[in-house]
Amino acid sequence: MAGGSSSFGGRKSSDCCSKVNVVTSLGISLVGIWMLMSLFSIPLVNSEISSTLKVTEKLSEQYTGISGDFTVNAKREEDATFQGEKGFRRGRSMEEFSDEKGLDSYQNEEREGENSNLSNGEENQEDSGSSDESQSSSESSNLESEEVDSRETGSTSTSGESDNGGEDSNPDGAETTAEDENIVLKSKKGEEENEIFPAGDQSEILKETTTQNGPWSTQAAESEKENESQDSPKWKACKTDAGPDYIPCLDNVQAIRKLPSTSHYEHRERHCPIEASTCLVPLPSGYKQPIGWPRSREQIWYSNVPHGKLAKVKGHQNWVKVTGEYLTFPGGGTQFKQGALHYIDFLQKSLPQISWGKQTRVILDVGCGVASFGGYLFERDVLAMSLAPKDEHEAQVQFALERGIPAISAVMGTKRLPFPSKVFDAVHCARCRVPWHIEGGKLLLELNRVLRPGGHFLWSATPVYRKDEESVGIWEAMSELTKSMCWELVEINEDKLNEVGVAIFRKPTSNDCYQGRTQNDPPMCEEADDPDAAWNITLEACMHKAPPDASERGSRWPSKWPLRSEKLPYWLTSSQVGVYGKAAPADFAADYDHWKHVVSKSYLNGLGINWSSVRNVMDMKAVYGGFAAALKDLKVWVMNVVPVDSPDTLPIIYERGFFGIYHDWCESFSTYPRSYDLLHADHLFSDIKKRCKIVPVFAEVDRILRPEGKLIVRDNAETILEIENMARSAKWKVKMSYSKDGEGLLFVQKSFWRPKQEQIIKSAIA
Repeated sequence: MAGGSSSFGGRKSSDCCSKVNVVTSLGISLVGIWMLMSLFSIPLVNSEISSTLKVTEKLSEQYTGISGDFTVNAKREEDATFQGEKGFRRGRSMEEFSDEKGLDSYQNEEREGENSNLSNGEENQEDSGSSDESQSSSESSNLESEEVDSRETGSTSTSGESDNGGEDSNPDGAETTAEDENIVLKSKKGEEENEIFPAGDQSEILKETTTQNGPWSTQAAESEKENESQDSPKWKACKTDAGPDYIPCLDNVQAIRKLPSTSHYEHRERHCPIEASTCLVPLPSGYKQPIGWPRSREQIWYSNVPHGKLAKVKGHQNWVKVTGEYLTFPGGGTQFKQGALHYIDFLQKSLPQISWGKQTRVILDVGCGVASFGGYLFERDVLAMSLAPKDEHEAQVQFALERGIPAISAVMGTKRLPFPSKVFDAVHCARCRVPWHIEGGKLLLELNRVLRPGGHFLWSATPVYRKDEESVGIWEAMSELTKSMCWELVEINEDKLNEVGVAIFRKPTSNDCYQGRTQNDPPMCEEADDPDAAWNITLEACMHKAPPDASERGSRWPSKWPLRSEKLPYWLTSSQVGVYGKAAPADFAADYDHWKHVVSKSYLNGLGINWSSVRNVMDMKAVYGGFAAALKDLKVWVMNVVPVDSPDTLPIIYERGFFGIYHDWCESFSTYPRSYDLLHADHLFSDIKKRCKIVPVFAEVDRILRPEGKLIVRDNAETILEIENMARSAKWKVKMSYSKDGEGLLFVQKSFWRPKQEQIIKSAIA
């Protein structure tokens, strides 16, 4: 019985021990879990908050008392107007942020690989380098939830919290590094720091500090995602006869069919559809990332511009050749078989006053072919606006843009060119076969309108050097016409090596010759005729007077390049009010300072852009050209677009040695799809919304931007969110979205994705 009692007591003792062991183990487990959570959560959070808030604190300091990133466009007044030579159409004030503390909201998505190769139009998934990276997609919804809350509540950490009693924010001593050296913020004391954007390592921190640790989303995130899905466009691919080369305003087959005549090239002019398209243009089969500059000047991928017709027609003339998987450009042309540089030097030897890159900086190349002339002028610091129609040879302008050379699709027909008067230092025409001498010289008179007084017309066409009956007849007609226009024939020369010749004419700088003519033919334009009116204006066979006053624009030649890029145009005076509300000289200077600051402190280093891969840039709403001027030392060129409803500042841009064009963004731009590497829109979309729908404008942005091309939008926070939602719905990569006091910045990258469903564009199908 004792044994039994002992046995029973032993079992009881064993059970008790088991229970004690279970409780003890459970307690130890709980303590272990608590310690584990403390180890991974508390120090990490402290580290991340401290790191993030230190950035915030520094950025707040940068904002105070300086002409910062958002200073120019933060707050705008609509009642200030430019009281200048003719008056800008609308003005805005330039007010600076001050005493800013903290960030209302920002998001900076993880930088993704620079090379995104896709097959059959669908995106490739990038390999993950670590378990954290592999979880980034699932964590992104958590981040979006926090961003939504941040937008709605405006909540943010304060700089006081980041001090944390002087504790080390990274107890493990681990050093945080950015994924890309271009996105790292400088942190050493005394060094200038990048602007308001967190670096790549901070973007990782933001993702990890989410309070949501499980696999389940939040209701806020789910609702937000659904709302965005309902509000975002349902994209379809454009189905047109033009296919991947669709240009809405140049491929309107229905409108072209209804034209009563095509004798003046009306069918090559703009005929925009009544309803702007909202579809996405497909990619050519086998499309690849374009070859970078300067190699692209010599060769491009055939699959990107699969048009061999021009190579067959012009191959013997040294324009373009098909070489395996490439289209190659020997650097010559019909007029410069020994190479474009030889021809360029020949022109300067013929007339040394041309002084490429000093005296002559901005030129218009009419009938540019594949634009080799403009492509090689970059070596002489000259910008050429190359111009050619979308004609039966196909893709001349597309070749130029793919090569990294400025060009637009346009024709000299019945309308004025979309440029101001008196802006081009020279106009060039090499065997362009434009009938300058017919109909009272109407087309040559249009060149006279855009040519600067004292500027040169370089004409190296066959009538200059050939002696056949047709060439001799054209030369005689041109000689008579140019003399009646008061153009002086300053040089005629022959290049024996290329077996071509050039005639160089000079436009007068005064009205003496006009007043001394015995016949008013061509006639002088009426006083009420505005030479700067260029958007949808019918051509008139008349000439405008030279500026009679030395203070008027066009009365003096600009300063030599590169001084002219920074110098205030002489016709802007303190009595005039600038676009942002200050006196014009101060306005001009503040704008330039602003963009130099933004570009150097943000765009070059803060966004992670590989600028060596950027060549073709467009400023969709240029003002004084400050953005282009801030980029002038890079190997890029900028198409400065002045919207037709914005202040007419385009003459200032040309005076600075840059070029640009007028455009109405409620319509399609006259360029081929996939033309630009980077688009910049400063408070453009919020202005557009006042006049037309914004979805077609985004579709147009998608059309002209290359896959993996970048879009930078600066606008009010509401518009930023709209564009961000559209970008996400089109499968673009949102690299950064930032807002502060109602103003914001969005940085997105176009992907290779194209929708499978198609939308038939009836106006573009024969």
